[in-house]
Amino acid sequence: MEHAIQAARRAGHLGEDDPAVIFHDLAQMRARLERVRAAFPPGTLHAVAIKANPLVEVLRALVDAGAGLEAASWEEVRLALAAGCPPARIVYDSPAKTRAEIAAALRAGVHLNADNLVELERIAALRAGSSSTIGLRVNPQVGAGRIGLTSVADKVSKFGVPLDDPDLPAALRLPWVTGLHVHVGSQGCTLAQLAEGVRRVWALRTPHMTTFDLGGGLPVPYGPGEPAPTPEEYAALLPAFADVRVVTEFGRFLHAPCGFAVSRVEYVKRAGDVSIAVLHVGGDLLVRAVLRPDEWHHRLELLDPEGRPKAAAASGRWIIAGPLCFGGDVLARDVALPPVEPGDLVLIRDVGAYTLSYWSRSCSRAIPAVIGLDGGDLRLLRPRERPDDLVTFWGPGASRP
Repeated sequence: MEHAIQAARRAGHLGEDDPAVIFHDLAQMRARLERVRAAFPPGTLHAVAIKANPLVEVLRALVDAGAGLEAASWEEVRLALAAGCPPARIVYDSPAKTRAEIAAALRAGVHLNADNLVELERIAALRAGSSSTIGLRVNPQVGAGRIGLTSVADKVSKFGVPLDDPDLPAALRLPWVTGLHVHVGSQGCTLAQLAEGVRRVWALRTPHMTTFDLGGGLPVPYGPGEPAPTPEEYAALLPAFADVRVVTEFGRFLHAPCGFAVSRVEYVKRAGDVSIAVLHVGGDLLVRAVLRPDEWHHRLELLDPEGRPKAAAASGRWIIAGPLCFGGDVLARDVALPPVEPGDLVLIRDVGAYTLSYWSRSCSRAIPAVIGLDGGDLRLLRPRERPDDLVTFWGPGASRP
């Protein structure tokens, strides 16, 4: 990270006009993909969740490594195609597909997971002549995990057909419904809970089913002492899948540890006996950490202006604040740090997943540059937005076919 930050500074980043940068380690991402691939049966389609990180160049690197992509909207299907993903390796999941989107997906030949029985009726009316395969999402009703807002398999969930729905058996007998889809969640869910959800839905398979999609993924440790289950441990708890194409939808596990953000400290100030450091990223990039700090957090490190760890011992308690104009835009409270000075850099770890994809337009802040690390090489994955880009975004010119 130190090497990458210093190289970015030499390239003109983290200066006066570019005060924050996001990095994504593509080599580490590929290594994590290989680890997942080795834990699952040969021929498994690892369709990486686009919603975790929608950068086209990151998606392209995954596709080039043999992965598929999982799209939670029609726009994400378009991102997958833009990244060069073959339609047969695209999985389209959404609880709100329109008829037009279903028709377009069927023309494209991507795999569709229907979310509900009415959607199955729409697909039935549109599917003639399509090469798409069709699955049905079933809610295994295993209950919510530790983080309720990101758990999707409690008794009443907006996702999938409930396991106890009396009309479910008839839907699964439709000869063109050849897949099952289950998704419990990831962060805050235990391995036992994830595996139980898979087992309940696996038990519903019929002889004509050829695809089994175990959506969701694995939690990652954002701090010391947090659970760190492995793909190998997860796979060991799953059924012995036979005669089906297995599909996974890992996102957080593949991306989160690969990303880190760096922001220059713009101001340091005192409020009574409290010391506050103001950064150029906050609730715009780390929405969950700011709005739900008891459930989400990121490790912070203080660097000097050259990108080297500050050698001084922690000597005070700090509030690390973001740039947005609301009082809750705080990344950390009462955190022990060496003396913080304007121009210092704050490194924020594990931002590779569910950060940029959640970017907030509050105060119309520009998205920072994103730099890809690939061994010893650095390349620009996405340039920093400029004020004119924001004017276009909010103006009439932003609307395109």
